[in-house]
Amino acid sequence: MVLPHIDPLYSLSGLAVGFLVGLTGVGGGSLMTPLLVLLFGVHPATAVGTDLLYAAVTKATGTLVHGFKGSVDWRVTGRLAAGSVPAAAVTLWLLHRYTTHSPASTAFLQVVLGVALLITSLALVLRPQLTALASRLNAGQRQESPARTAFWTIVTGAVLGVLVSLTSVGAGAIGVTVLLLLYPRLPTSRIVGSDIAHAVPLTLVAGIGHWLLGSVDGAMLLSLLIGSLPGIAVGSHLSSRSPEALLRNLLAAVLVLVGLRLAMI
Repeated sequence: MVLPHIDPLYSLSGLAVGFLVGLTGVGGGSLMTPLLVLLFGVHPATAVGTDLLYAAVTKATGTLVHGFKGSVDWRVTGRLAAGSVPAAAVTLWLLHRYTTHSPASTAFLQVVLGVALLITSLALVLRPQLTALASRLNAGQRQESPARTAFWTIVTGAVLGVLVSLTSVGAGAIGVTVLLLLYPRLPTSRIVGSDIAHAVPLTLVAGIGHWLLGSVDGAMLLSLLIGSLPGIAVGSHLSSRSPEALLRNLLAAVLVLVGLRLAMI
């Protein structure tokens, strides 16, 4: 049996990204995918596919933690998945039909990735204001339509399914931001837990789809996980002592620069 080659540079990158994910709560796709594309020159489709399976493993760990704490609203998770999983399947079928490694598709994926990073940075910057707005809506006892809320949750899932399948970005920062407005009475911890739980089936389905398309590098995936899992553990442990607002704004600024760099290629 031939063991996969472990690249220490990938493991070191996984350690750094995992640490930042644990420290800030920002999804790894927002950091890992552009890092692989810009620093290591990995093809966008391979970077996205590998990162999706990487995310499925790390998000499953987070879901177990939130599940034991009771901070997952499975109704919200199910509604998101009802939109995201079919949307991811359709997106992957289109990628298969129109080939993911042609020059035109490569340029398209890089532009979409850049735009997704810009939207993510905006969601990071505006999250405190949106959290405050959700609190005011809750205090005002706004009358909600359960059917309308369910509909827009499914639509949000569908948008995330397309975005995540193309870029591996969006399930975290963008998903939480929208859920804060759709469910103002739900505690933030349950929104975050529900969003993380939803990311597991989405990234797993999208990641397997990319694997079937040949867009996953197994050795790279293993190298990233070796570094990222301890990084997430250490970052999560230190998160309560970190200057959350400063880190969030710095990270948003970095994502803007990286997003512009990718979108203008």
